[in-house]
Amino acid sequence: MTWDPFGTLRGALWIGGGQWAGKSTVARLLALRHGLTAYHYDYHDARGHDDRRVARRLRLGEPPGGPDPDTMWVRGTPADMAAETLAGFPVRFEWALDDLRGLVSGRPIVAEGWGLRPELVAPIVDSPRRMVVMVPTAEFRDRQARELPRAAAVGAGVSDPDLAQRNRLERDRLVADDAVRSARRLGIRVIEVDGTLGADAVADLVADHFRPYLEEA
Repeated sequence: MTWDPFGTLRGALWIGGGQWAGKSTVARLLALRHGLTAYHYDYHDARGHDDRRVARRLRLGEPPGGPDPDTMWVRGTPADMAAETLAGFPVRFEWALDDLRGLVSGRPIVAEGWGLRPELVAPIVDSPRRMVVMVPTAEFRDRQARELPRAAAVGAGVSDPDLAQRNRLERDRLVADDAVRSARRLGIRVIEVDGTLGADAVADLVADHFRPYLEEA
């Protein structure tokens, strides 16, 4: 049984899925509407977990700074990138659980992020109804890549920005497709986001799915 000293994990609601599907926006809307506490995986993973990431690299005999940008985004194939990302999620999930264990709230925690994988969440929840997986359609992913500033490029330091961006988008597609397969195998609801509904309407769908837990809290 997963250690859960304050019952936070047992009472949490989970939003996983693909990049650029609007998970953070939906979690934020649910928090504001229903008095929940929102946990944003990407924010913590990129900041608070970095010391653990460096320590793990050192234990494995790897450079503390990680691979250079070209190694990450240009030289490999999207399939290799996706496999490496998927292989790293279980370790990073444990770091997220440590964050969540320290939270105490009179209302559920809504935790969102692409690293909150169905196969990792399923063993610690009492029902698959406590999770949804949001994924963008191919068209909506492309639109987000064009319009979202943070999605428009992989960052500085790559020798071929166009190839790096294509590799990242294809990696993201492969990781999202894997999340969908995992969710369907485990009976977890998948919501495809195609951009025809605004953020409030998508949040309505997710709130309806979580309604039993929102009403009992």
